[in-house]
Amino acid sequence: MAPVDAGELLQPETLRLIDSLGEADSLGDLVGLVSSLRAQGHPTPRIHQAIEQVRLRRKAQAKFGHFAERMLFTEAGLEQATRLSVAAHHAGRMQRSGMSSIADLGCGLGGDSMAFGALGLAVEAIDSDATTAALAAYNLAPFDTVTVSHGLAEDTDLSSFDAIWLDPARRTDSSSRLRPEHWSPPLSWAVEKASVMPAGIKLAPGLDHSSIPADGEAQWVSDRGSVVELVYWSGALARPGISRSALVLGTEHAAEMSGSGPSENQPTGPLGEYLYEPDGAVIRAQLIGDLARSLEGWMVSPDIAYITSNQHTPTPFAQSFAVEEVLPLNQKAIQRWVRSAGIGALEIKKRGVDIDPAQFRQSLSLSGDNDATLFLTRLEGKRTAIVTTRT
Repeated sequence: MAPVDAGELLQPETLRLIDSLGEADSLGDLVGLVSSLRAQGHPTPRIHQAIEQVRLRRKAQAKFGHFAERMLFTEAGLEQATRLSVAAHHAGRMQRSGMSSIADLGCGLGGDSMAFGALGLAVEAIDSDATTAALAAYNLAPFDTVTVSHGLAEDTDLSSFDAIWLDPARRTDSSSRLRPEHWSPPLSWAVEKASVMPAGIKLAPGLDHSSIPADGEAQWVSDRGSVVELVYWSGALARPGISRSALVLGTEHAAEMSGSGPSENQPTGPLGEYLYEPDGAVIRAQLIGDLARSLEGWMVSPDIAYITSNQHTPTPFAQSFAVEEVLPLNQKAIQRWVRSAGIGALEIKKRGVDIDPAQFRQSLSLSGDNDATLFLTRLEGKRTAIVTTRT
């Protein structure tokens, strides 16, 4: 994996080579490909840069769709980049709130600025890394209302902007993601700016609630089942009366729950006919109680985020399962059930028990044409396995 060299990468010959290689279904034998390209007169640095960009473009399609075909990436930048489907919601909120000029601080490769620019918003996209800023300038060139510069968020004059969008760099090491004062810029600096002008600050979704400012709105976002971000909205970008929300994005829908504070959990009770697994954004937003009430349900156990009910209610905020059988949570009992039910494919979920689902599945001899979903959890304080099927 070659490190990105913006000087080499942005040469017209390199860009043409990237486009030509991208048309192939597969890069095939890399050793043979490199030899062939050398024979055609391409220098080695150009070849390495081109091959790496083709690989990253294909990886980026999950976040950027067909737009990835004309973008340039770094590995770290792609990892932190906002999915375009999510960025569209950021841009929509900016526009609905009357923001027409935005400072995108820590713009990365430009995903959010692309969405802002697509709505005609004026954007100054700034990144502290020179290579990242150069690639962002290339990615954002089609958007007439977006300009890109290299610099520090802390040095930016914000007086001419309606709002700021800030994505602090938090991937410098594995421990810094949840240590806000190690981010660049630090969270305290970001919160201070958000207190004097409308702001959206993209945060790690697992950030401790105590680190989130009490005023404004905290919004957890999941996309196709994965919690991808937490955004703190301030000023005119925060909605009155809402302190937390869960935005759940699917392939064809977007749904949202919101509240003025954490919702009170429903009481616990016996296992009903259906089991619900709340979306991670709902769990992080502490809105499980509101969801349970909407499902006419209750909690299966204290402090375990499973809801049960005797009613089947389709909802975008949880996956639903029909309860088929309850077993003691031990390998022998579950193996007997697997054999008698002819289970060849088994999905395993767990909460409240210290078990590795992948290892547990490997301990079972799966064989047969049937499938099921097995929940490993606690009921009335006892370790329990719940056999279910998806509804």
